[in-house]
Amino acid sequence: MSEKTSAVSRSSFHAENFRRRGRYLLVFCVLVILMFVILVLNINIGSVPIPVRKILLILTGHFKDSSEYSIIWRIRMPRILAAAILGGGLSVSGFLLQTFFGNPIAGPYVLGISSGAKMTVALTMIVFLGRMKTVSSAALIAAAFIGSLAVTGFILLLSNRLHHMATLLVAGIMIGYICSAVTDFIVTFAQDSDIVNLHGWSQGSFSGINWNNVGLASAVIGFAVCAAFLMSKPIGAYQLGEAYARSLGVNIRIFRIMLILLSSILSSCVTALAGPVSFVGMAVPHLVKRSLGTARPVVVIPGLFLGGAVFCMLCDLIARTLFAPLELNISTVTAVFGAPVVIIMLLGRQKRR
Repeated sequence: MSEKTSAVSRSSFHAENFRRRGRYLLVFCVLVILMFVILVLNINIGSVPIPVRKILLILTGHFKDSSEYSIIWRIRMPRILAAAILGGGLSVSGFLLQTFFGNPIAGPYVLGISSGAKMTVALTMIVFLGRMKTVSSAALIAAAFIGSLAVTGFILLLSNRLHHMATLLVAGIMIGYICSAVTDFIVTFAQDSDIVNLHGWSQGSFSGINWNNVGLASAVIGFAVCAAFLMSKPIGAYQLGEAYARSLGVNIRIFRIMLILLSSILSSCVTALAGPVSFVGMAVPHLVKRSLGTARPVVVIPGLFLGGAVFCMLCDLIARTLFAPLELNISTVTAVFGAPVVIIMLLGRQKRR
């Protein structure tokens, strides 16, 4: 009987493992297909509509002398790729913060981290534009990283005194308001031309992205996402509790510092290049984990990047086409789709209690 029971349990385990892997494969295939479809729609729809057949030919190197070729490769492709890369990075950033705080509504936008990055970027833009009339993307990313890291460090100091997570989240929101007030104070003393640039950037948008920005974002976000993926094993252990992670040899202090650093790098890069983008870091991790049916980092992190890319590409498509030629800022659209997801998530957690 024991041998039969063991055989049945092994068969059940293999069947469950097969179903789980099949679900992972299905979700990843759906995300890849959605990404390709939204990519084509983003290229196709605009002030100059381009037929799908011609898009495919241009993407494979044909019609190099046509105006459509210039439109695709100089204007639309950099913007689409930036939305995909930055959206993927922002969703991974949210997942890392949620792991750090053990709370599904933690994110760079809610905790005031994006507001801190916005404050230092605004200050940098005013100083550089006033003196040198130009500012590089690398300088903006560095400024945003300093601002996000400063706010994160302050939140960590508060966490030593505020042990209740809800109170800490409220404190993060208040920090965000303070940073926004400081930003408004800085803008008050800026020149009119600088205010226009700051206002356009602060609304959040993927427009104006060029290939240099795409290359820089790819390098920074690619490094941070790969580093997060390599930390999948300690992240998985940490999800089961600090004591369990310590028993596996994880240095909790260094691990927590790495989580914060990687999350700050990802969110600051997004804020510097596209402005503040809300709710992506909260909504996408929830949707991806529910779709995959697991929280295992080795599976979730690639899914998060694809999910964030699809989400931001879709939101950017809606932002620029819904009321064309007027363009909505990206945070307006991401909030419309992301906020209901967060509310549903909170209601689900309340029911389980």
